[in-house]
Amino acid sequence: MALEMILKLEKVSKNFGGIKALDGVELSLEEGEIVGLIGPNGAGKTTLFNVITGFYKPDTGAVFFNGEDITSLPTHKICRKGIARTFQIAKPYEEITVLKTVTIGAMLHSDSMKQAAEKAEVILSKLKLHDKKQKLGRSLTVVERKRLELARALATEPKLLLIDEVIAGLNPTEIDDISEIIRGLAKSGISILMIEHVMRAILSLAKHAIVLDAGCKIAEGESENLLKEPTVIEAYIGREDSDV
Repeated sequence: MALEMILKLEKVSKNFGGIKALDGVELSLEEGEIVGLIGPNGAGKTTLFNVITGFYKPDTGAVFFNGEDITSLPTHKICRKGIARTFQIAKPYEEITVLKTVTIGAMLHSDSMKQAAEKAEVILSKLKLHDKKQKLGRSLTVVERKRLELARALATEPKLLLIDEVIAGLNPTEIDDISEIIRGLAKSGISILMIEHVMRAILSLAKHAIVLDAGCKIAEGESENLLKEPTVIEAYIGREDSDV
C-alpha cells in the first residue's frame, strides 16, 4: 500500500537582500519516513526549516502539509496542524524546570494543566529525562539539553518533526542513544526531516537524503549512494582543482 505524502515543497525560494538563501527547492516526504537534509554550512538547510514552520515566508513557491497549502499560515497554526521542530542551538528556559518546559508544549492539545503535565511525564520517560524533571534548564548537560529540545517538540504532538543537528557535539555513545530515540519516533508514525553533519547518523537513520548547496537542491536519493556522488563531495570539500 502506497504511503501518504505528508510534506511537499514546490519551487520554494527565499532571498535576504541580494543573497538567495533558497532557490526553487522542491522536496517531498512520506508518512513515517526519515529523510536526511545535508549540505555544507550556509547551504540553506535551516532557512528551509524556517520556511516550512512559518518563521519565514517564501518569496516564491508553496509548502503543502497533508495536501493543504500552509505557505501563508502563521507559525502557531502550523504547529497546531502537526509540525514541530528542534533548534540547532539548544536554549532551554534556564529558570524553569524540565517538567514545566515540556508541560508548556503539551498545553497545545490538552484540556488542563494536569493533563498537560501527565503527557509531559510520559514524554520525559521516553526521552530518558524523567529523573531530571525537577532540574532547572540551566543545570542540564549538552546531551540532556538536546533531549529536552526533542521532548518539548514532541509535547505538541507532531505528525512531522524537523530535527536540526540534534546529534552534533555528542560522543559516539550519546549519538547511538539519540539515534535510537529518533528511530523509535519514526516507528511510532512520526515523519522526520533531519539536518545533520554527522554522516554516521544519516547513514544509520535515513535511507533517503536530500543535498542542498548555495540554496539549491543538487542531489537526492539513497543516503549511502549520495555520499559517494562527486557533486556532493565537491559541495563539502571543494573541487580538486580549486584555488580556494
